[in-house]
Order: sequence, then C-alpha cells, then structure tokens
Amino acid sequence: MVLDKLKEIMPSTCKEPVNIMSPQLNNDCEHAFKAILTILPKPGGGKYGKFYSLPALNDPRIDRLPYSIRILLEAAIRNCDKFQVTEEDVEKIIDWENTSPKQVEIPFKPARLLLHDYTGVPALVDLASMRDAMKNLGNDPNKINPLTPVDFVVDHSVQVNVIRSENAVQANMELEFQSVVATDSHTTMINGLGVAGWGVGGIEAEAAMLGQPLSMVLPGIVGFRLSGKLRDGVTATDLVLTVTQILRNHGVVGKFVEFYGEGAAELSLADRATIANMSPEYGATMGFFPVDHVTLQYLKLTGRSDETVSMVEAYLRANNMFVDYNQPQQERVYTSYLQLDLADVEPCVSGPKRPHDRVPLKEVKADWQACLGNKLGFKGFAVPKKEQNKVSKFTFQGQPAELGHGSVVIAAITSCTNTSNPSVMIGAGLVAKKACELGLEVKPWVKTSLAPGSGVVTKYLLQSGLQKYLNQQGFNIVGYGCTTCIGNSGELDESVASAISENDVVAAAVLSGNRNFEGRIHPLTRANYLASPPLVVVYALASTVDIDFETEPIGTGKDGKSVYFRDIWPSNEEIAEVVQSSVLPDMFKSAYEAIRKGNPMWDQLHVPASTLYSWDPNSTYIHDPPYFKNMTVEPPGPQGVKDAYCLLSFGDSITTDHISPVGSIHKDSPAAKYLLQHGLDRRDFNTYGSRRGNDEVMTRGTFANIRLVNKLLKEEVGPKTIHIPTGDKLTVYDAAMRYKAADQDTVILAGADYGSGSSRDWAAKGPMLLGVKAVIAKSFERIHRSNLVGMGIIPLCFKPEEDADTLGLTGHECYTINLPRKIREMRPCQDVAVTTDTGKSFTCTARFDTKVELEYFNHGGILPFVIRNLNKE
Repeated sequence: MVLDKLKEIMPSTCKEPVNIMSPQLNNDCEHAFKAILTILPKPGGGKYGKFYSLPALNDPRIDRLPYSIRILLEAAIRNCDKFQVTEEDVEKIIDWENTSPKQVEIPFKPARLLLHDYTGVPALVDLASMRDAMKNLGNDPNKINPLTPVDFVVDHSVQVNVIRSENAVQANMELEFQSVVATDSHTTMINGLGVAGWGVGGIEAEAAMLGQPLSMVLPGIVGFRLSGKLRDGVTATDLVLTVTQILRNHGVVGKFVEFYGEGAAELSLADRATIANMSPEYGATMGFFPVDHVTLQYLKLTGRSDETVSMVEAYLRANNMFVDYNQPQQERVYTSYLQLDLADVEPCVSGPKRPHDRVPLKEVKADWQACLGNKLGFKGFAVPKKEQNKVSKFTFQGQPAELGHGSVVIAAITSCTNTSNPSVMIGAGLVAKKACELGLEVKPWVKTSLAPGSGVVTKYLLQSGLQKYLNQQGFNIVGYGCTTCIGNSGELDESVASAISENDVVAAAVLSGNRNFEGRIHPLTRANYLASPPLVVVYALASTVDIDFETEPIGTGKDGKSVYFRDIWPSNEEIAEVVQSSVLPDMFKSAYEAIRKGNPMWDQLHVPASTLYSWDPNSTYIHDPPYFKNMTVEPPGPQGVKDAYCLLSFGDSITTDHISPVGSIHKDSPAAKYLLQHGLDRRDFNTYGSRRGNDEVMTRGTFANIRLVNKLLKEEVGPKTIHIPTGDKLTVYDAAMRYKAADQDTVILAGADYGSGSSRDWAAKGPMLLGVKAVIAKSFERIHRSNLVGMGIIPLCFKPEEDADTLGLTGHECYTINLPRKIREMRPCQDVAVTTDTGKSFTCTARFDTKVELEYFNHGGILPFVIRNLNKE
C-alpha cells in the first residue's frame, strides 16, 4: 500500500485521553463509588487530584488480591457507569479468589489503544468500510469514529533490503515510503513497567475503539517467585528463554503471570520488560511486574520530571498498588505457584522451530546434529546421515564461499524483545569490539543487520563508541522495528539463495527475536534460533550453529592463534560499566520529544478531506472488503454447519504464520497470479504484509505458507490440499473457491495450540472469506480464538484426551454441527454435538467463552454487532 492511501484512510478525530484522576463518566447518573473518591495530596501542600481509593472500600479481600487484579478492580470502579460496567462486575473482581475458578465474565475498558501496522492497516480499512455500511443503513457514517484514545504506530514496516552501509536506514526508509507497511509488536512489554496491558486482535480493538468494552473471563493468576541473581555471563535473553520454557510447560494460556520475590527486585526494568514482552510466546495474557523502586528509577532515567515520579509513587502507595521490598510483604493469593532461582539460569538459545524449545548453549552442537537426522518435525529435518556433512561450494561476489547444513546465512539483532535492553545491546557491541581487536571478521555472505527498538539505542551505541565496531562486523543500523523477526528479512544474495536451493541445504538464521516458526524468518532458512544480541554476533562470526563454543574456536585471529568464545564474551561488570557511562537521561528526553514531530516524508503526503473513503478499484494495496455487503438491520442469528467438507487437517502448533504468512509472495501462488492479472511485474509483488489492506490478495495468501503440513496430503509439505469430492490436489485457495462455488461449507481439523504466534486478524478473516465455518481443535491460543469469534467462525474444542486421531477422523468425512436456532438457547462453553456422514459422532465444547461472544456470533461477528448497535442509537 502506498502510504498516502494509509494516511488518507485514517479516521479524522479522536477524543482526548481520560485522566485517571478525573474520570469522565455518564453525567446523567451519580457514580456508584462516589463515596470513595479521595484527594491525593502533594507532599508540600496542595493536591495532585482525586482518585478512587481501594483502601476506602474497607474490604479485607482486596489485601489478598494479586497486584494485577487490583488494577482491573480500580479500572472497573473508575468506569462503573451501571450500564457497561456495573457494581456486580466490581464485586466479581473483589471476590476474585472465589470467582476466578468459575470462569466469570467481566468487562474491561482500556484507557488507550495502540495499533501497529499489521493489525492497524486492516483495521483502518475496516473502519472505512464500516462508514459505508452505516451510510447504507441510512445513518450517519460519522458514528464510526474512535471514542477511546488511539495511537497508530507504523513501527515495523522496514524490510532489510540494504545492509552493511552507513546509509542503510535512509535507503530502507525510502523504499518503505514507496511501498509498504507491515509487522507486529508485543504490547506486553509495558507489563515490565507495572502497566496492565495486553495484545488483542485488531478486530476486538476496532470494537473497543468505538466504545465497546472488552469482554474477558476473569483470569487465573500464576504467581512466579524469582530468587537469587543471574550469574556472570548470563543475559536477560537467557532468562526469558528459560522462563518461556517453564511457563509453556506449566500451561498459562488465558492467565496472567505475576512475578515477585527478592529475585524480581534485583532485575533491571529493561530485564523485566524483556520477560514481559515474551508473554505471547509463553502463552499468557500478561507477564506482570508490579511497580517498585526500580520502576521509579527507570522513570527518572527516561526523563520524567520529579513531580511526575512523586505523583506516581504517592498514588500507587495510597491505593496499595506499590511494592516496597524493603518492608515485610503481605501474603497474596495466586491460582498456582512457580519459582526459579536466577542463579540456575544458563546461556541458551531456542530453536530450531519454536520459541519454547530451549537448548543450553553447551548442548547446541549435539542438539543440532540430532535435529538433522530426526524425522521431520519441530526438532527434526530428516536429512539422511550420508548427506549431513556435505559442503556446497559457490562464488560470492567473486570470492570462493561454501555452505553446509547449519551454516548461518542471516544474523539479525532485531525485535522489540531485546533491542530496547541496554545490557544486551551494549553486550553485543563489546563482543564486536573484542572480535575486531583480535582480527575476527564476519563472512560477507552472512546477511547481518541491526534494527534497534528505539532511537535511544543508536545514541548510547554512538556515545559508547561501540557502533563503529558493530559496523565493522556488518551490523549497521538498517531501521527501527521488527524487520527480520517478522519475516522482513529481505532477499538473500542470489548466489547464496541458489546454493541453498540447489543443494537442499538446511541453512540457519540466528536472531534476537521472539518468534522463530518455520517459514517466518525467511523461506530459505529452515532452522531459526532465538539468541541474545551478543550471541547473534558470536554466531555470525562462527558462521554456523554446528559448533561447540566450549571446545572449538570461533576463528583465527590476526596473530594466527585460535580465538574462542571466552576470548570475546564480556563480563557483567564490563557491560554495567559502559551502561552506566553511556545510557543517559537526556537521550530519552530528546528521542521522546521527536516522536510527535513526525517524519518529513509522512508529513508531505497529500490527504483529501472526506468522511467517506474513495475506494480505488485499481489499487492492489487497498480494497473495499466484503464483510458488510448487503448487511441487514437485524442479526442473522446463530448459524450451524451442515455436511461441511474438511478443507485442511493439521497436527499441533499451527501458528498464525502458517495461516496468514507475511513474507514474500511466491511466484506460483494464487496471490501472484492475481497480481500478474492486475498488471504487476514480479519485482513489484512486495510481501503479504504490505498488502494487508487488500482482501483479494490476503484471501489468496491464506494458508499459503510453503512449510504447511496438511495431513490430507500425507507426507507432502506445502500450501495445497485435497478437494474431497473429486480427489483433486489443488492450492488451498482454489479448493476453497470450488467448495464455495458449489455452496458447500468447510471446516478445519487441528491439534493443540492452534493459532499460536502473532495476533493476526487475517488468520481469522482469511479463513472466513475462504468459506470456513468452524475450526475443531484440541486447544486454541487466546487471541486467535477471539479473532475467530470476531469473524463469526465457530471455535470448537475436542474433549480432553480426544482429537481427530483418537476419534478415527481422516478428514474425508462430511461434518454437521447442530446449534440452537436462537441465541438465547445457547450458553458460554456449552457442549455441541458433531456428526459425520460415516456414522461417527463426538461432542465438542463451543469456545464462545462469554455471553458477549455469543452475541457477536448471533450478529455474524463483532463488527456487524457494533454497527447494528450504533445504528440503533
């Protein structure tokens, strides 16, 4: 999408933020909790404002609540208007210890919404289309306008096209402004700062933007006690990969995780944010650190005024939401408990295909060699033993080069998880410095890049003098955003790509990211490892993951001697010393002041003034979606499924990358054919991520991942399926269109953790437009399940100990899902009978988790629900 289209489509107005000290509520009724509205005094006289005091409720149950639940309680009290949020809702939260096991529903009204470009662009297109729908219903299209403060952040759109250049940032930005926006981000990083917030799908965000409370089940809270200190040489990334594995094994989907203990008190704010940021990878809604003295120190470091910091501390202490580790801690109740001694954490990576498959650094070589020969799966590539040591020689820019299995072809310091953490970024710079001084150099065919999470990183890398050493090793700054972590790796050099493809090399990428699902990072890197930024530099220097750093040298120094890992790895003391002298408050102040000034390229884009968007029928970036065409004033009611064919049959851990890829558009794909028909050359295809505002492209790109494993295809891997009535093997899109042309519904069978990964709306929108009516899975990831509900797709869960295999389902059956005809006859999480034409039947749980979600389903999705409600006002 050209960016002037994005700017043109943005809604024109937004209400100002609501101050927590002076809430704006319905003026027609008296606030239910007026009696506890309390003055917050300033230490030297005067007042900061008023707040709703939890201690003033004089309820002993509140003292036992986890801090994260106290935040939900305060928000419910502040927003209690006796309509969207009621006194009954407040009581449910106060009684959390008893109500949370009962799956009770509460509304949540966030104070602010953040839209990043991958969900934000489709959201803006939806809003424009919703205005048209409102007009077609004979109402005012201006009703479709944000009622909650919204920030749209185009922060992950840079693709790594230009590398190893002082001008890489500018060059990549210029390419961006000619074409694309793309990517994802991790809202939960703010949990490390003591701010409650989490990711929702853009579909839900659109509804919240328009005044609809988020409906959520009151969550269970996992109390995670941290003790001790990290050992020397162990990074925050090592800690977060360890925590991710522990929490994945424990099972925390739909829960909050609250960290506490003397170990938590020892962690820096940046380390806490690193752990909180990975909550989608360990499956939790939040990974929360309550505010304490470390938080206040961070606020001062980042340029907040003394008065602001004093107000934050005074308010949180007055409302019993501040943790003071210098005082005895009152016991809090949690749903379950975990603990970790930080001294037990060891250097590690995760991979080669999932974030929670942690491998201790000392075991990486052995694990890699096992993965090579293992059968195809999360820990296997099925390479025959006789081929495991083969080397492919080629010429790179006139120089002899070679690749083998495990050769690193992409090394990227990237993603929001690590690149805003000074300790690991300074650590990476020190590794580069030591390597340069010893005469080591990254091989030129390794695609290296550095994409900081903030402009502040650039300032302190320059201040410390470390950026020049990173540049010498090829880690020039390419832009600010996700880049490689989201799949915006850019193309590999043609010689490298050919060497991989022609010799079937299992090439590797090493990145400081948060997700490494196969097919996400780059189509040609089948092995992808998550590692700390300093480890990324080390692996780039080694140019392979098939190495034991304890016994094998990384390379040969300028003096002819072997250089080992221990020779270039900095101590914690070295890192802390540079952080102390180079990470300064003024850096944060100047960077923050520049945020609202905008970008000159953005400011120069022309925007016509109009309430309704003028759709360009020739645009291949923005297209009017069909969701609201022929929309009726009354809801259609619950729709069951009759004699549906299985479009796809999956095993466990199908991610949103499998469902809705964001990378390059393959030359033989249905999306490519569509673009060619519209007159585009292949070099102008761009990525799926760039075209998320065009439903025609995105529907064709649904299930287009080249690493898709569909059981209907037996052992074949790729974006195809079997058209059951004919037995024809077709692309998923072509098969779906054949079913739709014959007016035949489809369903999807899946295993556990269906929809893990990024919160991609198109992972629900795409299947809906393909004609999928239901997904029957062992379990769902939280955001994806809600997105399916939001698009009117029925999420069904097999009963415990059952799945397609145990029930003997082959995927060649026809499926009927019987639902009541009236929504009032349905209840959350009720049992539903599924029958097949082969005589097999089974019972599933319909994962409409709240009454509000049932109402969404009644309307055919959350957005039709919102439109009809606004139309009635």
